[in-house]
Amino acid sequence: MFILIVAALLGGIMAVALVSIKFLFSEHIAKRFYRLFALADLAIIAVIVGGWAIRSFVPSWFVSVFGNCATVFLTAQLLCGVFVICALVVRGIYRKLHKPKPFDPSRRRLLAYGMIYPVMSLAVSLYGNRIEKNSDVENFYDVPIKDLPPDLEGFRIAQISDIHLGAYYSLERLEGLLSRVADSKPDLLAITGDIFDDVPMNPAAIKIVDAFTDKFKFGIYYIHGNHEHFRGIVAIEQMIQQTKIHWLNNSSSHVTSKLYVLGVDYPRGAPITSSNDPEREKAFAQTRKAFVDKAAENVPEDAVKILLAHHPEFIDDGAQRGFALTLTGHTHGSQIGIFGVPLFPVFKYTRGIVKHDDSIGYVHVGNGSWFPFRLGCPPEIAYFTLKTK
Repeated sequence: MFILIVAALLGGIMAVALVSIKFLFSEHIAKRFYRLFALADLAIIAVIVGGWAIRSFVPSWFVSVFGNCATVFLTAQLLCGVFVICALVVRGIYRKLHKPKPFDPSRRRLLAYGMIYPVMSLAVSLYGNRIEKNSDVENFYDVPIKDLPPDLEGFRIAQISDIHLGAYYSLERLEGLLSRVADSKPDLLAITGDIFDDVPMNPAAIKIVDAFTDKFKFGIYYIHGNHEHFRGIVAIEQMIQQTKIHWLNNSSSHVTSKLYVLGVDYPRGAPITSSNDPEREKAFAQTRKAFVDKAAENVPEDAVKILLAHHPEFIDDGAQRGFALTLTGHTHGSQIGIFGVPLFPVFKYTRGIVKHDDSIGYVHVGNGSWFPFRLGCPPEIAYFTLKTK
């Protein structure tokens, strides 16, 4: 199913690119580009499908080099098609309003300054792949809480998520990210899943995270994402149990004063995005409730509760129980946004702050990706400071 979806998307990109070519070049040149881009796109599709079939034998360096190059090439084509369509719409509106005299139909097809569109598309594609994807930003939020104990005033939590170790996120970059967070001196670090996503790299990654636990006053708190369940979950759990990392698996941990951190596992069979199947949604809601209920056992009613979950719909469960803050990830913020608004909001909650009465939820946009491109949605380090309401 995954390969069919990818092949369909790539086929759509190829169709958009081929259609846009005829509006940018003369008929003679366009024919050459048709052949060139069609062959290149088909070759990329063949490598992806073939590579997936033998993925266990494909070296990580090849995935990285090929994946980045293919992403730049395909994204540039898609962007070029989008730019051409926008230009055609604007031109059509302009001509409708100004009612120009008819002219040669053969020239009517071409857009002026045709080379601007592919050049601009390539520049944006390179920016999204080489710059924004690798440029973590810091976002700061205040969390107002009623009757907050005085000794928790100003308590600061850092969150990272969805690192997806592997071809597009190295161990060196993980260490650099943790160093940057530690330098900001938050009281604790929350990692909300999808970090240990490469079987050969996971042991070293766990050691790196463990080495940073003492750099945070109250340590590092971690919960599984769906990708940990794909990458040898038993081995991951065995290794984490030998560390100082606070792994929360439908459980809680008393941090200090009246502050408790609760964490839940990723429910198996949960819809990856929002589901239109009422029965599946009902089963998912029941599983979420069971997980949170178990995590909340033995937590005092008057405690300040922070819930860590991977799937963003746990924000509803945290709000129903009056938790002060629920931190989630999973969505990557759609990786593409316009003025901070996700372009593909296929989740109930896709990005940023979600408020329900006195409860705040947050959907982290992630630090890594499985598709190496971000635009208008840079990776982030999120900081939350507890304040008296």
